[in-house]
Amino acid sequence: MAEIESEHLPWQISGTYLEACNCEAICPCRTIGGTKGGRSTEGICMGSLSWQIDAGAAGDTDLSGLRVVLALRYDDDEPGSPWDFFLYLDGRADRFQREALEGIFLGRLGGTPEVQFPWVWKESRLLGVRQVSIEIDHTPGRGWFRAGRQVSVRVREPVERQEPVTCVIPGHDRSGREVVADLLSVEDGPLEFEITLKCGYEATFDYSSEAV
Repeated sequence: MAEIESEHLPWQISGTYLEACNCEAICPCRTIGGTKGGRSTEGICMGSLSWQIDAGAAGDTDLSGLRVVLALRYDDDEPGSPWDFFLYLDGRADRFQREALEGIFLGRLGGTPEVQFPWVWKESRLLGVRQVSIEIDHTPGRGWFRAGRQVSVRVREPVERQEPVTCVIPGHDRSGREVVADLLSVEDGPLEFEITLKCGYEATFDYSSEAV
């Protein structure tokens, strides 16, 4: 495994990001107007995250144009609030691209994920890695994404009159925008929920192995 991972260093990816969860908008987990966030609205967070990689590579492996989705659940009152999550990788990825994406998004290749991905920096439970067809449209204010038959997210509109909002996953160093999600649906084994008219967040991202 160490040899495989070394082939994918250094790495860097950038693109667009969209997520949705069951919190009320604006999500209280985010930094709002410079004030650090806290507990989720319900105490149990259920959501899905998506990344469209516009440009990037891991070693000699080109990752431009590939897509990644993650579905999750965590309980604020469970010690350490570990994430239960599935990772979905673009069905178009070849073996080397899949290895690189899995290494990046599970934190095995170091860098940005060690400080921006909660499922990496704290103890969490990986439920599975699936390679599926992923469709993404991150049109600002009207984005949507699907991962196989397991995940579907659709944005209705941006939240009006919002203070500056940032999120740790794309990074507090870049601006983003809170949105209302028309639909958040996950159906994959232990993760099964369908939620309407709750929060979402859109931004850009730029991650690398040199970020820490």
